[in-house]
Order: sequence, then structure tokens, then C-alpha cells
Amino acid sequence: MRFSESKTMEIKSTWHDSNLKTVSAFANSEGGFLVIGLDDSGKPVGNLKIKKLLEDIPNKINSKCGVLPKVYSKIILKKEILVVEINKSEAPISYNGHFFTRVGSTTQVMDGKYLSQFLIERSSSTWDEYITPEATKKDINLNTIAKFKENAKERLPHVKEDLELLLFLEKLNLADKKKLKRAAILLFGKNPKHFFTNAFLRIGKFDKDGLLVSSDTIEGNLFEQIEKAIDLLKVKYLISSTKIEGLYRKEVLDIPEDALREAIINALIHRNYVGAHTQIKIYPDKFSIWNEGGLPYPLKPTDLRDNHPSKPRNDLLADVFFKAGLIETWGQGTIKIIESCKSHTLPEPHFKEEFGGFSVTFFTDIFTEDHLNKLSLNDRQKKSVLHLKENLSISNSKYQELFSISKATATLELTLLVKLRILKREGTRGAGTIYKLNI
Repeated sequence: MRFSESKTMEIKSTWHDSNLKTVSAFANSEGGFLVIGLDDSGKPVGNLKIKKLLEDIPNKINSKCGVLPKVYSKIILKKEILVVEINKSEAPISYNGHFFTRVGSTTQVMDGKYLSQFLIERSSSTWDEYITPEATKKDINLNTIAKFKENAKERLPHVKEDLELLLFLEKLNLADKKKLKRAAILLFGKNPKHFFTNAFLRIGKFDKDGLLVSSDTIEGNLFEQIEKAIDLLKVKYLISSTKIEGLYRKEVLDIPEDALREAIINALIHRNYVGAHTQIKIYPDKFSIWNEGGLPYPLKPTDLRDNHPSKPRNDLLADVFFKAGLIETWGQGTIKIIESCKSHTLPEPHFKEEFGGFSVTFFTDIFTEDHLNKLSLNDRQKKSVLHLKENLSISNSKYQELFSISKATATLELTLLVKLRILKREGTRGAGTIYKLNI
């Protein structure tokens, strides 16, 4: 076992009751090890009353926190230390009336919206299952209900078309005793923002220096937010080119529409609605969607590239979207996004936990440094691609001049770039030949 402080390890020279905050934090996070008897540099201090601590610490942790730890000693550099092993608890664990969590290598108290969300996640219900007492059926958008019924015919074949509204919502588990749940308002409400102030989506376009160029705010229920966002992105933000198919002119998006739709739906379903609004940011070479709330334990961003369990943060939202035919329930969404990008010769999107939430970033420029590094190009070839981003074309002689190399070497390296379909060759052979980015 390596002893260095992290999200799952805390080092103390001696035992104090204040260490019970760390016990609470480990139990409320991913579990961890509290190591007693090491100084700040990781060296054993010795002189611990190990036998007494082996008795006292488990009793104190159990009585103060309600947790049963594993406590054992280890010999380090001929000196005895104590290891307190805490497992993740399915129930919230407090100490002196406060709940703690691990943020990096620190222990912090939870309060406000973070504590509320934590307690909901550790209960048997999800946030979207709770009743919204002040909401009535007058707050429901009947047009959205009608569209949902049409889309859900295949997966809800036995639901009567003329079923009374509240009975229909109860069939979907969106109402209980004629009271609407939060999910009903988010999915079918006329104005969800009236009940949940952060229930909206914002789009921002930024220049290469990160300065905001334009922005739009999208409100309405979740079905409306998705369609409004897709339409706005298509007509204002993401059109890169057009092509003619038969007699018709077709707009081509920077990002495949099916991947775009899947990513927006995922963000809205898995969002922590106690936190900030959903955010879409568009840059000259990339596009990101961020929602508050990280991945459910123990999923990591790297797991999303392969088959993985489906663990929605908001069960009712996910279930209704499934019934509408907009998602599957088997954790395939991120795999579909990756495959769609690959089929359009775009780099794989990046999945990342950041700023208390989760983001997916699409790269609209296939010729990013990260992507070029994966192709095993030498520095000259990578620099030539970056050069062509600023210039329309490059010739063999210009390539020689830029990198002080022979004509034979320039020809060899440019030919490889053409074979990799990074560059395309134009013009007559010899001095008339030029090379352009293959876009």
C-alpha cells in the first residue's frame, strides 16, 4: 500500500476525534483509508499505543458514526502504524450533526443544494420522483402529451388514447393520488422554469480567444428544449457546408445530428436539477455540452467507450424518454455517439467529469493536435497541417523551405499525408502540384 493523501487516503500522525469527519467523508464518498502514525512526509512517527487504539477506534467510530470499520496495524520502517479502512456506505453518515465528503484530498462539509442532492441520492427515491405540491393539471402542456402518445405507441400499445390526463400520468408513474411529480412538470409542463428556476438550457458561441460572440436561452419542457436546441443549432450555429442531393440542397452540420441529439438528451436526463442549468458551448474547433452532476459511482469516463451499466440519475425522466423511443435502457448512448463521430471521420468525443458535472466535447476539426499525435506523424508533418489551417495550400518547394529538408524527404512525407487522407493533391505533376487539407 502506498501512503500519499488522495480522495481515498488521509494521513495523520496521531488519532483525534476530529478524524471522525474524515470517516464520515469516506463513508459518504467512495470509501478510503485513514492512516494513523505517519508524519507529513509519510515517515512513521512511532510511539503509538497500538493495542489501546485497536480497541478504542472501532468503538468510537461505531458509536459516533454508525460505521463498522476494519482497523489493523502494519510495520513500516520497523515502526507500527494503524490503518482504518472505511467502506462506502449506502446510507448517509453524519458526525456531530454534519455530513462530510471528500473533494480531492480534502474533507469538506456538505450543505445547501449539495447536501440536498446527496441525501436524495442515498434515499430510495430519485429527485424527479418527489411531488410538486403546487402544480396542477393546468400546468401540463397538452400538445406535448399528444406528441408523446404518438411517439410512444410502439412501447405503450395498451394505453387508451382518451384516458383522463391525471390517470394517464399515473400510468406513467408521473403522478400519485392526483398530485404531479417533478418529472411530470419537467417532461410535460407548460413552464417548468416557474417551478424549477434552473430548468433551462443555454447556448453560447465563443471566438478563438474564448470571448462570447452570441448566446441563446432555451426554455420549455424537456421535449421542447431538445427540439428547440437542435433547430437553433442547425440554423444558427453548426452549419459548415451544403451539398446537393438530387434536386435538393442539403445542409451539412459540423457534428452528426444523431450524435448531437443523443448527447443533449443524455445531458437533460442525467442532470442534477438542484444545480446549474445545462450549458452548450461552441468554439471554432469544438463543441461541448455540460450538465451538473457527475457519473454515478463507480462509473468513470473511460467506461463510457464500452458496454456499461445504465444508471440514470432521474429514473422517471429516463423511463419516459425510453417509452417515447428516444433512448435505449442499456447504456448504449455514449457508444452510439462515438460510432457516429467515427463514421463521419471526426475524432472521438471526450467525456469528462469537471466543475461538479459531466461534459462531452465534440471536435469539429479533425486536424487537432491530439488527433494528429495518434497518427504517428513526425513534427514536420504535424506543423504542415497546422500551417495549412492558416494557408490554402502548400507546394513541395514550400514544404522544403519551411523545414530545411531535401526534395526527396518532402515528397516522401507529403505522399504519406495524402495516403492517410489528411491532404489531397491538386494540379499538374511537378512544379504545378499543390497540396490542400482533405476537407
